[in-house]
Amino acid sequence: MKRLFPAPWLSLALWVLWLVLNLSISPGNLLLGAILGFCAPLMMRKLRPLPIRIRRPGVILRLFFQVGRDVLASNFAVAWGVLNAGRRPPRSQFIKVPLDLHDANGLAVLSMITTVIPGTVWSELALDRSILLLHVFDLDDEAHFIQHFKTTYERPLMEIFE
Repeated sequence: MKRLFPAPWLSLALWVLWLVLNLSISPGNLLLGAILGFCAPLMMRKLRPLPIRIRRPGVILRLFFQVGRDVLASNFAVAWGVLNAGRRPPRSQFIKVPLDLHDANGLAVLSMITTVIPGTVWSELALDRSILLLHVFDLDDEAHFIQHFKTTYERPLMEIFE
């Protein structure tokens, strides 16, 4: 059964999404949605990552609230920097952050975190996953930023995934 439906919840979600987007439950749409829900996971089976093993689930909640707090603080900081750009232009720069996190799922979560926080952009990851190139909107102290980044985001992700 797993060979025919490698991701049954994804198949069901695709089928329902097809019906919702077409606003119709006609026999043709039911069939096309079922074909999509059946074929798409089969064709993309090789792209699915390895199963995730979460080591410390309690850390997820702490990281969630930390990221939420940082999103709010960064929104205000970026807005303030834009509003005061005439008096003090932002000191944008690219920085290289050495990484200890090498798990693919952890790196994916880290990329989402840096994308959602205003003022930071994930620019490039070294092929050996040892260095991350980030663009920071307004940077006062590079060493302090790297230490904060590693302590606040990388270490909890290492606890969760490695």
